[in-house]
Amino acid sequence: MASDTKKGGGLWETIKTIVYALLIAGVFRTLFFQPFWIPSGSMKDTLLIGDFLFVNKMAYGYSYASCPSIIMPRFGINIDAQDICGIFDGDNTRLFGSEPERGDVAVFRHPSTGRDFIKRVIGLPGDTVQVRNGLLYINGEPVQVEEEGTFDEVAAPQGPQQLRPRCANGPVGPGGTCTKEKFVETLPNGVEHSILNITNQGSDNTAVYHVPEGHYFMMGDNRDNSSDSRVPNIAGGVGFVPLENFVGKANRVIFSSAGRSMLFFWTWRADRFFEKIE
Repeated sequence: MASDTKKGGGLWETIKTIVYALLIAGVFRTLFFQPFWIPSGSMKDTLLIGDFLFVNKMAYGYSYASCPSIIMPRFGINIDAQDICGIFDGDNTRLFGSEPERGDVAVFRHPSTGRDFIKRVIGLPGDTVQVRNGLLYINGEPVQVEEEGTFDEVAAPQGPQQLRPRCANGPVGPGGTCTKEKFVETLPNGVEHSILNITNQGSDNTAVYHVPEGHYFMMGDNRDNSSDSRVPNIAGGVGFVPLENFVGKANRVIFSSAGRSMLFFWTWRADRFFEKIE
């Protein structure tokens, strides 16, 4: 009998330990850092498919978007942050922290779908933003751009979704070298970062966007392969992003996997461990 009691107590202690661990992990993720896995190539070459990073939630303070979403399609689980913290949604304000700055690489909730996106902050509240012939204009002034060679990668499926890269050097066969033009763009506040160009397309020439108060204009660094604020969210793009939708700031890549899973350690990119995000 004593043995059965001991076994029962041990099982209960194990359950409590698991529950406490989950609670601590949930609090940590809600208040401090959220893991993020780069699923697409919209931020190349700043971020690559398979980069793993932690998003600093303390940078911008807290809103309903700070609550984690739990999405596990395989198990039929789809718990959105708004389901948990929707009571705090709607006033477009944040608690503590500071506002995003131009040039920040930030994770935010898509205004329509609620899914987490990662892009660069380009336009601030009150700005005008336009793209003419592939060149970015902020408040009517062109940003400084300098050529920096090319960004080359293998023309092969990438990441869990097995996405194939788009290439500036035309159709490239499997295993060939996929090339994109690379530039360094300098924003009005002095932030320098690389951008890529693939071809001339519709998004290289846009209307003038007037960024509303309390909203931000976001763009991917892989300019011809990014769904961002250049397209309204009602048309499948991102549109303007409300302040309350920001999750946090991305500062550093922890590690990076070139394979289909982060568990395939033999595909980890040795040169990207703790890489600073510029």
